[in-house]
Amino acid sequence: MELRGFQHTRSAVCIQCLTVLDTSSDQVKILQRFDKQDRVRPIIPLGTRGKLHGTTYEVIGFMVRTITVEGVQYSWHEYLLFNPYKGFRYLTTYEGHWNDVVPCHGLPEPATSHGKPARKYLDVVYRHFQNAVAETTFVMGEFPWAVRVGEKVETDDYVAPPYILSSESDKKEVNWSHGTYMTGAEVWRHFSLPGQPPPAQGVFANQPSPHGGKPARMWRTALGLLGLWLVVVIVMGVMAQNKLVFEQTYDFNGRAAALGEASFVTPVFELGGRTSGVDVEILTDLSNNWAVFNLALINEETGQGYDFGKDVSYYSGRDSDGDWTEGSRRESVTVPQVPSGRYYLRVEPEMDASGGMMKYTLRVRRDAPHVGWLLVALPFLLIPPVVTTLRSAAFEGARWAESDYAPS
Repeated sequence: MELRGFQHTRSAVCIQCLTVLDTSSDQVKILQRFDKQDRVRPIIPLGTRGKLHGTTYEVIGFMVRTITVEGVQYSWHEYLLFNPYKGFRYLTTYEGHWNDVVPCHGLPEPATSHGKPARKYLDVVYRHFQNAVAETTFVMGEFPWAVRVGEKVETDDYVAPPYILSSESDKKEVNWSHGTYMTGAEVWRHFSLPGQPPPAQGVFANQPSPHGGKPARMWRTALGLLGLWLVVVIVMGVMAQNKLVFEQTYDFNGRAAALGEASFVTPVFELGGRTSGVDVEILTDLSNNWAVFNLALINEETGQGYDFGKDVSYYSGRDSDGDWTEGSRRESVTVPQVPSGRYYLRVEPEMDASGGMMKYTLRVRRDAPHVGWLLVALPFLLIPPVVTTLRSAAFEGARWAESDYAPS
């Protein structure tokens, strides 16, 4: 066997016979043998060279590690990379997700985050993700420690996407490592591998969210647009005349109206200013009854008329579910773009002949502010940030569903 790690190699696994050899001295010893049917072929062949962070590394070792959670085994692969001047680093992969891993150069400090255990390393706080016992289930190539199949260590993972902080401990020592998330496409590009990388499945522990930072940015934009919307509403309210030009209260007898003509005209009133809308408001004292108002706004000088009508009804009562009401005693109609001039209303009310008396008031306002169309715009301002926030929450939910802190 050609040892690529030189004097750093402490154990090596023959690719052909899968024998683990102790290479720490000239007296090479066999440490372990395992069956060929257990062979796992690495996606990146041993001896492959690639460039990471401007340095050329060679793949000299490969191992499979497995944890068991609720009776189900989950395995990931680790590739040992070596450069004679830069030393060792690792590539780990699980279901199409990759990490560039290096040993930590200091001991992470204990901390807390969101009420859960955490670690602080290089001024970044990492939340605890998972505790498990990892077993080495396959090895190939050479390693700077005495590797053995069946070796078990307790692992703890802490995440701060796109980074992951991991500890491995046995009865003798604790080793810390720091990983940075990589896509399969990045690995394939760095190592010039043929074909396409395996597609990533699910959400990995430290996978960066595609929505990272978007909800905050979109909410800031939405708040800015809402501020602009509010300014428009205020300006429209200030610029509108909203002038009451006519108000009068009338009595209507449904029985008497059924015997004769019920229409009449109001006194003349002045509509001044620019061409704008006219609001006609009808206020009644209806109770468990209905009324129909046929109206026309007529220019006294030109005879031009604007015909319109409005139904008003109000019912109330009580049943097994409690008090209830239906309809409204108050309705209004807007006549758009009415030129200035002298006008009057022609009014023709109708109601059930048995309805008795009704008292109602007519109010006419010139250029009342209308922001209804602006209210229609409100959902369109809020939908994008709400949807993005929900998608971001769903992504994080999928991430933490695989942790020790899953909602279930």
